[in-house]
Amino acid sequence: LDLSRVAVILVLIALSAATARIALRRRARTATVTRPAPRPARPVLLMNPKSGGGKVERFGLVDECRRRGIEAVPLRPGEDLRELAEEAVARGADAIGMAGGDGSHAVVAEVAARHGIPYVVVPAGTRNHLALDLGLNRDDVVGALDAFTDGTERRIDLATVNGRVFVNNASLGLYAHVVQTPQYRDAKLRTAADTMPHFLGPDAVPPDLRFTGPDGTEYSTAQLILVSNGPYLLDRLEGLGTRVRMDSGLLGVVTLTVRDASEAVRFTTLQATGQIRRFPGWRQWTAERFEVRSGGPLAVGVDGEAVTFEPPVVFAAMPGALRLRVPRHAVGVSPAGRAVHLLSRSTVAALVAVCLGRAPDGTGRKP
Repeated sequence: LDLSRVAVILVLIALSAATARIALRRRARTATVTRPAPRPARPVLLMNPKSGGGKVERFGLVDECRRRGIEAVPLRPGEDLRELAEEAVARGADAIGMAGGDGSHAVVAEVAARHGIPYVVVPAGTRNHLALDLGLNRDDVVGALDAFTDGTERRIDLATVNGRVFVNNASLGLYAHVVQTPQYRDAKLRTAADTMPHFLGPDAVPPDLRFTGPDGTEYSTAQLILVSNGPYLLDRLEGLGTRVRMDSGLLGVVTLTVRDASEAVRFTTLQATGQIRRFPGWRQWTAERFEVRSGGPLAVGVDGEAVTFEPPVVFAAMPGALRLRVPRHAVGVSPAGRAVHLLSRSTVAALVAVCLGRAPDGTGRKP
Protein backbone atom coordinates (compact mmCIF):
# COMPACT_ATOMS: atom_id res chain seq x y z
CA LEU A 1 0.00 0.00 0.00
CA ASP A 2 1.87 3.14 -1.21
CA LEU A 3 1.50 6.59 0.25
CA SER A 4 -0.72 7.83 -2.56
CA ARG A 5 -3.26 5.11 -1.85
CA VAL A 6 -3.11 5.87 1.88
CA ALA A 7 -3.82 9.51 1.09
CA VAL A 8 -6.81 8.56 -1.04
CA ILE A 9 -8.20 6.38 1.77
CA LEU A 10 -7.84 9.17 4.32
CA VAL A 11 -9.48 11.70 1.99
CA LEU A 12 -12.39 9.35 1.33
CA ILE A 13 -12.89 8.73 5.04
CA ALA A 14 -12.79 12.45 5.78
CA LEU A 15 -15.30 13.19 3.01
CA SER A 16 -17.54 10.39 4.24
CA ALA A 17 -17.49 11.80 7.75
CA ALA A 18 -18.15 15.35 6.60
CA THR A 19 -21.03 14.50 4.27
CA ALA A 20 -22.59 12.17 6.84
CA ARG A 21 -22.56 14.93 9.45
CA ILE A 22 -24.12 17.42 7.03
CA ALA A 23 -26.79 14.97 5.92
CA LEU A 24 -27.59 14.03 9.50
CA ARG A 25 -27.95 17.65 10.57
CA ARG A 26 -30.32 18.31 7.66
CA ARG A 27 -32.31 15.17 8.39
CA ALA A 28 -32.56 15.97 12.10
CA ARG A 29 -33.70 19.52 11.41
CA THR A 30 -36.29 18.55 8.81
CA ALA A 31 -37.59 15.53 10.71
CA THR A 32 -39.09 17.73 13.42
CA VAL A 33 -41.57 20.44 12.49
CA THR A 34 -41.23 23.54 14.65
CA ARG A 35 -42.96 26.89 14.48
CA PRO A 36 -42.56 30.24 16.23
CA ALA A 37 -44.50 30.38 19.48
CA PRO A 38 -46.06 33.60 20.77
CA ARG A 39 -45.22 34.55 24.32
CA PRO A 40 -47.83 33.19 26.74
CA ALA A 41 -49.85 35.65 28.80
CA ARG A 42 -49.89 33.58 31.99
CA PRO A 43 -46.91 31.19 32.09
CA VAL A 44 -46.46 28.99 35.17
CA LEU A 45 -43.45 26.95 36.27
CA LEU A 46 -43.86 24.27 38.89
CA MET A 47 -40.63 23.30 40.63
CA ASN A 48 -39.37 20.63 43.00
CA PRO A 49 -36.80 22.25 45.33
CA LYS A 50 -35.34 18.83 46.22
CA SER A 51 -34.66 17.68 42.67
CA GLY A 52 -31.10 17.46 41.42
CA GLY A 53 -29.63 18.10 44.84
CA GLY A 54 -31.36 21.47 45.16
CA LYS A 55 -30.93 22.98 41.68
CA VAL A 56 -34.00 25.19 42.09
CA GLU A 57 -32.32 27.13 44.88
CA ARG A 58 -28.80 26.84 43.49
CA PHE A 59 -29.79 28.48 40.21
CA GLY A 60 -32.18 30.95 41.83
CA LEU A 61 -35.09 29.82 39.66
CA VAL A 62 -37.76 31.61 41.70
CA ASP A 63 -36.05 34.99 41.16
CA GLU A 64 -35.28 34.18 37.52
CA CYS A 65 -38.95 33.43 36.95
CA ARG A 66 -40.01 36.65 38.62
CA ARG A 67 -37.70 38.65 36.31
CA ARG A 68 -39.31 37.02 33.28
CA GLY A 69 -42.91 37.37 34.41
CA ILE A 70 -43.33 33.64 35.03
CA GLU A 71 -45.37 32.48 38.01
CA ALA A 72 -43.17 30.19 40.13
CA VAL A 73 -44.91 27.46 42.15
CA PRO A 74 -42.54 25.49 44.41
CA LEU A 75 -43.69 22.03 45.48
CA ARG A 76 -43.85 21.91 49.27
CA PRO A 77 -43.81 18.80 51.48
CA GLY A 78 -47.17 17.04 51.46
CA GLU A 79 -48.45 18.76 48.33
CA ASP A 80 -49.59 16.80 45.27
CA LEU A 81 -47.84 17.80 42.04
CA ARG A 82 -50.75 16.85 39.81
CA GLU A 83 -53.15 18.94 41.89
CA LEU A 84 -50.80 21.94 41.70
CA ALA A 85 -50.68 21.60 37.91
CA GLU A 86 -54.46 21.35 37.66
CA GLU A 87 -54.87 24.40 39.91
CA ALA A 88 -52.44 26.39 37.73
CA VAL A 89 -54.49 25.57 34.64
CA ALA A 90 -57.70 26.46 36.46
CA ARG A 91 -56.19 29.89 37.30
CA GLY A 92 -55.67 30.51 33.60
CA ALA A 93 -52.16 29.25 32.84
CA ASP A 94 -51.69 29.21 29.05
CA ALA A 95 -48.25 27.55 29.24
CA ILE A 96 -46.91 25.36 32.00
CA GLY A 97 -43.54 23.84 32.80
CA MET A 98 -41.74 21.75 35.38
CA ALA A 99 -38.32 22.16 36.98
CA GLY A 100 -37.50 18.71 38.29
CA GLY A 101 -36.77 15.13 37.37
CA ASP A 102 -38.28 13.06 34.58
CA GLY A 103 -40.92 11.48 36.82
CA SER A 104 -42.20 14.94 37.69
CA HIS A 105 -42.13 15.97 34.03
CA ALA A 106 -44.39 13.04 33.18
CA VAL A 107 -47.00 14.17 35.72
CA VAL A 108 -47.14 17.78 34.60
CA ALA A 109 -46.81 16.95 30.90
CA GLU A 110 -49.88 14.73 31.17
CA VAL A 111 -51.88 17.65 32.59
CA ALA A 112 -50.60 19.97 29.86
CA ALA A 113 -51.47 17.45 27.14
CA ARG A 114 -54.95 16.87 28.49
CA HIS A 115 -55.69 20.61 28.53
CA GLY A 116 -53.92 21.28 25.22
CA ILE A 117 -51.52 23.93 26.53
CA PRO A 118 -47.79 24.17 25.73
CA TYR A 119 -45.26 22.51 28.03
CA VAL A 120 -41.74 23.59 29.00
CA VAL A 121 -38.97 21.28 30.23
CA VAL A 122 -36.53 22.79 32.75
CA PRO A 123 -33.70 20.30 33.47
CA ALA A 124 -33.52 20.61 37.24
CA GLY A 125 -33.41 16.86 37.99
CA THR A 126 -30.46 14.54 38.44
CA ARG A 127 -30.08 13.02 34.97
CA ASN A 128 -32.64 14.93 32.88
CA HIS A 129 -32.88 12.31 30.15
CA LEU A 130 -35.94 13.91 28.60
CA ALA A 131 -34.09 17.21 28.21
CA LEU A 132 -31.15 15.36 26.67
CA ASP A 133 -33.29 13.70 24.03
CA LEU A 134 -35.03 16.99 23.24
CA GLY A 135 -31.67 18.57 22.43
CA LEU A 136 -31.67 20.90 25.45
CA ASN A 137 -28.52 21.92 27.26
CA ARG A 138 -28.87 20.12 30.59
CA ASP A 139 -26.27 22.39 32.18
CA ASP A 140 -28.15 25.55 31.25
CA VAL A 141 -31.01 25.34 33.74
CA VAL A 142 -31.78 29.07 33.67
CA GLY A 143 -31.55 29.22 29.88
CA ALA A 144 -34.39 26.68 29.63
CA LEU A 145 -36.73 29.41 30.93
CA ASP A 146 -36.30 31.18 27.59
CA ALA A 147 -38.79 28.65 26.18
CA PHE A 148 -41.49 30.76 27.85
CA THR A 149 -40.28 34.11 26.54
CA ASP A 150 -38.49 33.32 23.27
CA GLY A 151 -39.42 29.83 22.18
CA THR A 152 -40.53 27.62 19.34
CA GLU A 153 -43.19 24.95 19.50
CA ARG A 154 -43.46 21.41 18.19
CA ARG A 155 -45.46 18.27 18.88
CA ILE A 156 -43.95 15.23 20.59
CA ASP A 157 -45.32 11.88 21.68
CA LEU A 158 -46.13 10.64 25.14
CA ALA A 159 -46.65 7.02 26.16
CA THR A 160 -48.73 5.22 28.76
CA VAL A 161 -48.50 2.08 30.85
CA ASN A 162 -51.92 1.00 32.13
CA GLY A 163 -53.05 4.58 31.66
CA ARG A 164 -50.10 6.19 33.47
CA VAL A 165 -48.12 8.62 31.31
CA PHE A 166 -44.36 8.33 30.97
CA VAL A 167 -41.93 10.46 28.99
CA ASN A 168 -38.86 8.20 28.82
CA ASN A 169 -39.30 4.50 29.55
CA ALA A 170 -40.91 1.82 31.66
CA SER A 171 -39.25 -1.47 32.54
CA LEU A 172 -40.14 -4.88 33.91
CA GLY A 173 -38.04 -7.72 35.25
CA LEU A 174 -34.61 -7.14 36.68
CA TYR A 175 -34.53 -3.40 36.07
CA ALA A 176 -37.82 -2.84 37.87
CA HIS A 177 -36.19 -4.29 40.98
CA VAL A 178 -32.93 -2.39 40.45
CA VAL A 179 -34.91 0.87 40.54
CA GLN A 180 -35.37 0.28 44.25
CA THR A 181 -31.64 -0.14 45.00
CA PRO A 182 -29.38 2.67 46.31
CA GLN A 183 -27.06 2.35 43.30
CA TYR A 184 -29.85 3.05 40.81
CA ARG A 185 -29.60 6.85 40.69
CA ASP A 186 -25.93 6.73 39.71
CA ALA A 187 -25.79 3.73 37.38
CA LYS A 188 -29.32 2.88 36.19
CA LEU A 189 -29.25 0.16 33.53
CA ARG A 190 -25.57 -0.52 34.05
CA THR A 191 -26.53 -1.66 37.54
CA ALA A 192 -29.06 -4.00 35.96
CA ALA A 193 -26.46 -5.49 33.65
CA ASP A 194 -23.93 -5.89 36.47
CA THR A 195 -26.53 -7.50 38.72
CA MET A 196 -27.83 -9.89 36.06
CA PRO A 197 -25.62 -12.89 36.98
CA HIS A 198 -26.98 -12.88 40.54
CA PHE A 199 -30.45 -13.62 39.15
CA LEU A 200 -29.27 -16.61 37.13
CA GLY A 201 -28.09 -19.04 39.78
CA PRO A 202 -29.22 -22.66 39.87
CA ASP A 203 -32.19 -21.78 42.09
CA ALA A 204 -33.28 -18.71 40.10
CA VAL A 205 -36.88 -18.79 38.86
CA PRO A 206 -37.43 -17.28 35.38
CA PRO A 207 -39.66 -14.18 35.61
CA ASP A 208 -43.28 -14.75 34.67
CA LEU A 209 -43.34 -12.18 31.88
CA ARG A 210 -45.32 -13.35 28.86
CA PHE A 211 -45.42 -11.33 25.65
CA THR A 212 -45.72 -11.58 21.90
CA GLY A 213 -42.74 -10.78 19.68
CA PRO A 214 -42.89 -8.70 16.50
CA ASP A 215 -43.28 -11.82 14.35
CA GLY A 216 -46.11 -13.26 16.45
CA THR A 217 -43.90 -15.64 18.46
CA GLU A 218 -45.08 -16.13 22.05
CA TYR A 219 -42.46 -15.81 24.81
CA SER A 220 -42.90 -16.95 28.41
CA THR A 221 -40.08 -15.05 30.11
CA ALA A 222 -37.46 -12.32 29.86
CA GLN A 223 -34.96 -10.99 32.37
CA LEU A 224 -35.52 -7.45 31.14
CA ILE A 225 -38.28 -5.69 29.21
CA LEU A 226 -37.79 -2.04 28.33
CA VAL A 227 -40.54 -0.02 26.65
CA SER A 228 -39.67 3.53 25.66
CA ASN A 229 -41.53 6.59 24.43
CA GLY A 230 -39.90 6.40 21.01
CA PRO A 231 -37.15 3.90 20.11
CA TYR A 232 -33.70 4.27 21.65
CA LEU A 233 -30.48 4.05 19.67
CA LEU A 234 -28.72 1.39 21.75
CA ASP A 235 -25.24 -0.07 21.48
CA ARG A 236 -24.97 -0.81 25.18
CA LEU A 237 -27.21 -0.60 28.23
CA GLU A 238 -24.81 1.62 30.13
CA GLY A 239 -26.22 5.13 29.96
CA LEU A 240 -29.28 3.75 28.12
CA GLY A 241 -28.72 5.64 24.87
CA THR A 242 -30.85 8.38 23.38
CA ARG A 243 -33.72 8.75 20.94
CA VAL A 244 -33.23 10.22 17.48
CA ARG A 245 -36.72 11.72 17.61
CA MET A 246 -39.82 11.70 19.79
CA ASP A 247 -42.54 12.20 17.22
CA SER A 248 -42.64 8.85 15.40
CA GLY A 249 -45.85 7.72 17.10
CA LEU A 250 -44.17 4.46 18.09
CA LEU A 251 -42.97 2.75 21.22
CA GLY A 252 -39.50 1.26 21.36
CA VAL A 253 -39.56 -2.30 22.74
CA VAL A 254 -36.50 -4.17 23.98
CA THR A 255 -36.52 -7.62 25.56
CA LEU A 256 -33.54 -9.49 26.95
CA THR A 257 -33.59 -13.21 27.71
CA VAL A 258 -30.56 -14.79 29.39
CA ARG A 259 -30.79 -18.53 29.96
CA ASP A 260 -27.81 -19.19 32.22
CA ALA A 261 -24.69 -17.72 33.84
CA SER A 262 -22.52 -18.34 30.77
CA GLU A 263 -24.91 -16.30 28.63
CA ALA A 264 -24.86 -13.59 31.28
CA VAL A 265 -21.09 -13.37 30.93
CA ARG A 266 -21.38 -13.21 27.16
CA PHE A 267 -24.04 -10.52 27.35
CA THR A 268 -22.02 -8.43 29.79
CA THR A 269 -19.00 -8.64 27.48
CA LEU A 270 -20.99 -7.61 24.43
CA GLN A 271 -22.66 -4.69 26.16
CA ALA A 272 -19.32 -3.49 27.50
CA THR A 273 -17.99 -3.34 23.95
CA GLY A 274 -21.10 -1.71 22.50
CA GLN A 275 -22.34 -4.81 20.69
CA ILE A 276 -25.45 -5.84 22.62
CA ARG A 277 -27.43 -6.34 19.43
CA ARG A 278 -25.24 -9.35 18.65
CA PHE A 279 -26.51 -11.18 21.73
CA PRO A 280 -28.97 -13.92 20.65
CA GLY A 281 -31.40 -13.17 23.50
CA TRP A 282 -31.66 -9.49 22.57
CA ARG A 283 -34.75 -8.37 20.66
CA GLN A 284 -35.62 -4.82 19.67
CA TRP A 285 -38.54 -3.51 17.62
CA THR A 286 -41.16 -0.75 17.45
CA ALA A 287 -44.90 -0.97 18.05
CA GLU A 288 -47.92 1.22 18.69
CA ARG A 289 -49.03 -1.08 21.51
CA PHE A 290 -47.34 -3.76 23.61
CA GLU A 291 -48.72 -6.05 26.31
CA VAL A 292 -47.07 -8.10 29.06
CA ARG A 293 -49.05 -10.84 30.79
CA SER A 294 -48.36 -12.59 34.09
CA GLY A 295 -49.96 -14.63 36.83
CA GLY A 296 -49.61 -11.95 39.47
CA PRO A 297 -48.87 -8.26 40.16
CA LEU A 298 -45.89 -6.86 38.27
CA ALA A 299 -43.28 -4.40 39.49
CA VAL A 300 -42.62 -1.74 36.85
CA GLY A 301 -40.02 1.01 36.86
CA VAL A 302 -41.74 4.04 35.30
CA ASP A 303 -39.40 6.92 34.50
CA GLY A 304 -37.24 5.76 37.40
CA GLU A 305 -40.03 5.30 39.92
CA ALA A 306 -41.17 1.93 41.30
CA VAL A 307 -44.83 1.11 40.59
CA THR A 308 -46.88 -2.10 40.85
CA PHE A 309 -49.57 -2.97 38.30
CA GLU A 310 -52.06 -5.78 37.99
CA PRO A 311 -51.63 -7.68 34.70
CA PRO A 312 -51.95 -7.37 31.87
CA VAL A 313 -49.56 -4.43 31.68
CA VAL A 314 -50.43 -2.55 28.51
CA PHE A 315 -48.19 0.05 26.89
CA ALA A 316 -49.52 2.45 24.29
CA ALA A 317 -48.15 5.34 22.26
CA MET A 318 -49.81 8.76 22.31
CA PRO A 319 -48.73 10.29 18.97
CA GLY A 320 -48.26 14.06 19.04
CA ALA A 321 -49.97 14.34 22.40
CA LEU A 322 -47.83 17.15 23.83
CA ARG A 323 -47.29 20.71 22.63
CA LEU A 324 -43.66 21.31 23.55
CA ARG A 325 -42.00 24.71 23.83
CA VAL A 326 -38.20 24.90 23.64
CA PRO A 327 -35.86 27.92 23.69
CA ARG A 328 -35.06 29.32 20.27
CA HIS A 329 -31.35 28.90 21.07
CA ALA A 330 -31.68 25.17 21.86
CA VAL A 331 -29.91 22.71 19.57
CA GLY A 332 -33.12 20.70 19.31
CA VAL A 333 -31.34 17.50 18.27
CA SER A 334 -30.57 14.61 20.61
CA PRO A 335 -27.12 12.99 20.84
CA ALA A 336 -28.57 10.03 18.94
CA GLY A 337 -29.49 12.40 16.15
CA ARG A 338 -25.96 13.82 16.05
CA ALA A 339 -24.03 10.58 16.33
CA VAL A 340 -23.03 8.47 13.36
CA HIS A 341 -20.85 5.38 13.31
CA LEU A 342 -18.65 6.86 10.62
CA LEU A 343 -15.69 4.54 10.84
CA SER A 344 -17.24 1.13 11.03
CA ARG A 345 -14.98 -1.78 10.12
CA SER A 346 -17.02 -2.60 7.01
CA THR A 347 -16.93 0.98 5.71
CA VAL A 348 -13.19 1.36 6.12
CA ALA A 349 -12.57 -2.08 4.64
CA ALA A 350 -14.66 -1.21 1.59
CA LEU A 351 -12.78 2.05 1.07
CA VAL A 352 -9.43 0.30 1.38
CA ALA A 353 -10.53 -2.37 -1.12
CA VAL A 354 -11.58 0.23 -3.66
CA CYS A 355 -8.29 2.10 -3.30
CA LEU A 356 -6.39 -1.16 -3.86
CA GLY A 357 -8.32 -1.77 -7.04
CA ARG A 358 -10.36 -4.64 -5.63
CA ALA A 359 -14.10 -5.05 -5.33
CA PRO A 360 -15.42 -4.13 -1.87
CA ASP A 361 -17.16 -7.51 -1.67
CA GLY A 362 -13.84 -9.32 -1.46
CA THR A 363 -14.09 -11.05 -4.86
CA GLY A 364 -10.85 -9.49 -6.07
CA ARG A 365 -12.53 -8.08 -9.17
CA LYS A 366 -11.92 -4.44 -9.86
CA PRO A 367 -15.05 -2.28 -9.71
